[in-house]
Amino acid sequence: MDHNIGAITPLKVAELPRDDFERMMTDHPRITQALFWDELATVSIQREWTLNLGQRTAYERIAHLLCELFIRLQSVALTRGNSCDFPLTQADIADASGLTAVHVNRTLQELRKDGLIELQSKTLTIPDLQALKNAALFNDNYLHLNGEGRHLDAK
Repeated sequence: MDHNIGAITPLKVAELPRDDFERMMTDHPRITQALFWDELATVSIQREWTLNLGQRTAYERIAHLLCELFIRLQSVALTRGNSCDFPLTQADIADASGLTAVHVNRTLQELRKDGLIELQSKTLTIPDLQALKNAALFNDNYLHLNGEGRHLDAK
């Protein structure tokens, strides 16, 4: 492999032999369609993050990251109103945003001061999601969340 995968929270992993995977795709076209949509979203997210790292300010990058994470969690019904679990450390945010942990700390303080986020006890609260989206120059079209297969309980 040319990459690594890491987890911040506990998870379960299942290994599927290639023959079983190919049979499943042949026998269940909706699974093939879901994999196609997943790849479409993955490539879109990569393009957005290339733009993020190359052209957005630290403030916009971190606001964008928080918007993306919140909306993706919301799409699978893992938010509570305008809050969600947020296990990321400042070092994790620094790694994701191409910034130093010190710069992340200052930027998070600025986002708090501006009333755009609250971070407390590993919980992120976004008092006004639209205001955070505006600060982040965020448009969630690239996430492709309005298509078929969206979690039925998500809004």
